[in-house]
Amino acid sequence: MTITLAEAERLLPAHDLPEFRVQDPDFEARVRASFDAQAIMRTIGAVMTVCAPGICEIELPWSEMVTQQDGFYHGGIVGAVADSACGYACHTLMRPQTRVLTVEYKLNLMAPAVGRKLIARARVLRSGRTLSVAQCDVFGDRDGRPIFCAASQSTLIEVSEI
Repeated sequence: MTITLAEAERLLPAHDLPEFRVQDPDFEARVRASFDAQAIMRTIGAVMTVCAPGICEIELPWSEMVTQQDGFYHGGIVGAVADSACGYACHTLMRPQTRVLTVEYKLNLMAPAVGRKLIARARVLRSGRTLSVAQCDVFGDRDGRPIFCAASQSTLIEVSEI
């Protein structure tokens, strides 16, 4: 799903969106191809629902395969989805033919992750020449009602070769 900046601003208020320069006019195809090649996201059934400059949203439908002993989404799964959302939000602003790798991330689990799907909504806070920083809010979705369950912040690096 391609969204415009105006639609992205509905997801995040305009005053919260820094102005970024897109360096690759084909960023969406590159970012989505990278996401599609990520075996962990495919294995757990995650889907990238939003890919816009400086923004990425990933959804994960509920499945027993991604839960812990009490039926909540496992914290490691919450972290993996938040990490990917942050990485791909940053990747939208990186140069063509580069890759993104996580250098560091922090995850605060604030409530049990429950609901029919998990939604990780990330936005870039700073897009640097080498390092970038992104923030992600994670919500459960219970009967269409968002349940804020986790927050994450990531530092990512742009690399030419791995």
